[in-house]
Amino acid sequence: MASGTIRYWAAAKTAAGTAEERYEALTLAGALAAARDRHADRPDFERVLLRCSFLVDGVQVGARTHEQVRLADGGTVEVLPPFAGGAS
Repeated sequence: MASGTIRYWAAAKTAAGTAEERYEALTLAGALAAARDRHADRPDFERVLLRCSFLVDGVQVGARTHEQVRLADGGTVEVLPPFAGGAS
């Protein structure tokens, strides 16, 4: 079992009620399932998580299934909600 840090940004941080927390999981799917359990009392968390993209140790998860994404001991998962903005 690997352990590391999940970092929440913007709306994900608000929905989780924290900027970061620890994970103990082998895959991104396992880490996110545990996070969903921890934040089951926060109804916006699941909704926001469904719209997020993820970086694992600085690498975009992209189209890979979360079950395929292995987590490293001491690694970092970045949870990035969609961002608005840009040039008008």
